Amino acid sequence: MTSLLSMQAIRKEYPGVLALHDVSFDLRSGEVHCLLGENGAGKSTLMKILAGALQKDAGEILMDGVPVNITAPSDAKRHGIAMIYQDLNLVADLSVAENISLGREPMMKFGPFIDVEASESIAADALNQLGETLDLKAPVSSLSHAQRQIVEIAKAISRKNRILVLDEPSAALTVQELHNLFRVLERLKSDGVGIIYISHRLEEIFAIGDRLTVLRDGVHIRTCPVAETDRQSLIRWMVGRDMEQEYPRFNLEHGTEILGLENISGGIVQNVNLSLSRGEILGIAGLVGSGRTELAHLIFGEASREEGKVFLDGAEINPRSPREAINLGIGLLTEDRNAYGVLMQMGIRENVTLSNLRSLLRGPFINKQKERSVTMHYVDELRIKTPDIDQPVEHLSGGNRQKVVLARWLCTKSKVLIFDEPTAGIDVGVRYEIYTLMGELVNQGMGILVISSDFPELLGICDRIAVMCRGRVNGILSRHEATQEKLMTLAAEIVEDPLAA
Repeated sequence: MTSLLSMQAIRKEYPGVLALHDVSFDLRSGEVHCLLGENGAGKSTLMKILAGALQKDAGEILMDGVPVNITAPSDAKRHGIAMIYQDLNLVADLSVAENISLGREPMMKFGPFIDVEASESIAADALNQLGETLDLKAPVSSLSHAQRQIVEIAKAISRKNRILVLDEPSAALTVQELHNLFRVLERLKSDGVGIIYISHRLEEIFAIGDRLTVLRDGVHIRTCPVAETDRQSLIRWMVGRDMEQEYPRFNLEHGTEILGLENISGGIVQNVNLSLSRGEILGIAGLVGSGRTELAHLIFGEASREEGKVFLDGAEINPRSPREAINLGIGLLTEDRNAYGVLMQMGIRENVTLSNLRSLLRGPFINKQKERSVTMHYVDELRIKTPDIDQPVEHLSGGNRQKVVLARWLCTKSKVLIFDEPTAGIDVGVRYEIYTLMGELVNQGMGILVISSDFPELLGICDRIAVMCRGRVNGILSRHEATQEKLMTLAAEIVEDPLAA
């Protein structure tokens, strides 16, 4: 394969932090080169330098063996480099078609007007390549997180780039959507496009990758063909130690029912009956559009129930808002934690105590000493990595942001926690920590609902898994009888699993 890109001895330093220490990376035409490492390893920093979003302090970038100067995103675009960030870069108020053609809108032959028909044709062609049929006129704000991810991918592939960087593209994709994505990547490879693929889902690396590079703490650890390594070696290179297992083993006794749903309906959700016990982790599986997240919003008071009853500790409840649900003891760790789970510009302290300020009041004022004490307790308990509790959350890694959200709900003394895609974009080491924390919480008598598109995750941590399809629960499987194939059979009229190849 022809050498397409070479990044040599790249160095990037922030005050007190060496983010990249002389890291080298290369990409060939027509290959998928997977970039791996824990959160904070330097993967996104290296790619942001390639995309012109950050400036390197030292090192050199070459394309086709020729040095290039990338100091802004416009430079990267000129060289045919496109990056899909983990935090999606879409304009919420614009339509699907407008987002896909944004910045290169086709114009009418006469007058300074956008050719809407041509714009929608470009968008439709890109979505067809992904096997998707979204409403081209729908505003992006009306889409689910997974659908927005699809729009971002469609925008990138429609521009005929030479290099495509995907940062956690599958974080909220189902198996079918991932199948479509892999099919598109294979076609792009055959056209000579070089693809850099960042993911914490190791099964994807073996399904799509040609070569891989591992970073740890800003240092290059290893580059090798994917076919010449195995899962345990990858984990050892990433975390710097051997991990005997990816999922902790829970042997917990279930108590009485803590949450009961009786014939719940609302929106696309229809006649859902579920029971969650104290000491239980109950998984909710299903494809995008199956009603998983919508069910969570009905329980949490974010959406109105049309029919049915909700019981908490045997008593019927009717939360009409998230505030009422929180006061009753129900917490929701949202799917899009950056947009809805945390206030990015505020510090850890404010985020942790935000949902329970009443307990910190001294008269009409917040008791700052108690606020700091409560925050420090959860920072220590959840092992949140930060130099200071007033550190803005936007400067934390994805795993530590998720821990901040969890700390907020623990601060409210929740009885039931709903995790929606709890480990999307989080590395294998921090995933294990979060799973362990879940086990500790249910051991204390809490009940946990886990909504996830990651079937291995559900199989690894859940006592039972309820599978939703078209707004209904299509079946409930115990840990011992559940398999990926059974989950998929219940979730849809099925397709082949791209990760089984």
